[in-house]
Amino acid sequence: QVQLVESGGGLVQAGGSVRLSCAASVGTFSSYAMGWFRQAPGKEREFVAAISWSGKYTAFEDSVKGRFTMSRDNAQNTAYLHMNNLKPEDTAVYYCAAMWDTLPFEPTVRRPGEYKYWGQGTQVTVSS
Repeated sequence: QVQLVESGGGLVQAGGSVRLSCAASVGTFSSYAMGWFRQAPGKEREFVAAISWSGKYTAFEDSVKGRFTMSRDNAQNTAYLHMNNLKPEDTAVYYCAAMWDTLPFEPTVRRPGEYKYWGQGTQVTVSS
């Protein structure tokens, strides 16, 4: 069983930055592609970003391209979402998720149903 624990959320002003962390309790973290999804009130959960097991490949939702990056540290079993130039519309609960790294990377990583494990979520609120 894989457990994912997100941290780093909170209240930030528009234009600010936040780094979310996702710590995984698994011995084979490098076998998993990692993704971030978000859900705003009254909206469906949506894909935000993903990274392959090696970190070589990444994918981003169009509205966050150029503002968000994603990285991972396989030695620390942790994935990160670096969020810059935040906007009020980025306000949501952010979830990390893990899936067996598979090919093709895209568009598989954009599909929430492909992920086997999910964290409990962390709230990010961006004030205007």
